[in-house]
Amino acid sequence: MKAVVICPGRGTYNKTELGYLQRHFPDAALLSRLDDQRRGAAQPTLTELDQAARFSIASHTRGDNASALIFAATLGDFLSIDRSAIDIVAVTGNSMGWYSALACAGALSPHDGFRVANTMGTLMQRSLIGGQLIYPFVGEDWHPQPERREALIDAVEDIASRPGHALFVSIELGGMLVLAGNEAGLSAFEAVAEPTQQRFPLRLGNHAAFHTRLMAPVAEQGRDALPASLFGNPVLPLIDGRGAIWWPGATDRDALYAYTLGTQVTETYDFTRAITIAAREFAPDLFIITGPGTTLGGAVAQSLILSGWRNMASKDDFRAVQTTQPLLMSMGIPEQRASSTGFREA
Repeated sequence: MKAVVICPGRGTYNKTELGYLQRHFPDAALLSRLDDQRRGAAQPTLTELDQAARFSIASHTRGDNASALIFAATLGDFLSIDRSAIDIVAVTGNSMGWYSALACAGALSPHDGFRVANTMGTLMQRSLIGGQLIYPFVGEDWHPQPERREALIDAVEDIASRPGHALFVSIELGGMLVLAGNEAGLSAFEAVAEPTQQRFPLRLGNHAAFHTRLMAPVAEQGRDALPASLFGNPVLPLIDGRGAIWWPGATDRDALYAYTLGTQVTETYDFTRAITIAAREFAPDLFIITGPGTTLGGAVAQSLILSGWRNMASKDDFRAVQTTQPLLMSMGIPEQRASSTGFREA
């Protein structure tokens, strides 16, 4: 069975994920080495955070801790996929999940991938420039509404043109736009956006203005802290946040480094495009979303609908396909993790 693996980004290690590494991470020695890296940086270890008595928003969701936990949970899940049953044909990720994807695909070693994710998460937390919010342009039926998206883009551009206002499309996330900017820009959008689905527009706590030019200082700090020598050729095809494919044996290390610690940090991350390319170029039987969390499935399904994959045009169409022949599996959902598709528990 051919599969594309998808690595989640920030906001996916929450209260229900507490203890995820203890339950699922398959390599105690590797986890210990990652803990040593955190300990050497005078940071709480993954084990301490994951096995805390209770989940703390103040502690677990801050960038320097959340990035490390999410990377480790993703890597552990990737290592738990039974490769005798699952042929992984490509790897991609959402936002911070790009760092995880680099390690899963072999362009970074597990140790160096953790170093990159932990360093960038720490730099983001120290700077904490701007913020993010999320707003959908599709209804609850997930039917594509391109005219609605265009209207929202026009609103973003109008706000961004005002003095003192910064607002950008941070992530194209299926049927949703993740917007990022300064407080003036975000507040202006909240003032004009019609409340919908009882929760949008939704501010994302402890998130900075990721994937915008406001992050240029963080990108520069990342390049100062992380050498290009960490990077190498992937052993699996990698799909980045533009939909570009980095092929095994044909990847320029310096270009991959420049994208990861430059373009990827300061320009829009088009997750929708990444999933579209994954579907069209690799035609997988299955999309596997690693843990932690279970929130990325909707965005993947919406991306497939927007791309017209298998003639799907709505949530009902996706459900019909998913019911007859599962297309999407989330390792954060116990019954899917333990299904007959080849996952094995730690």
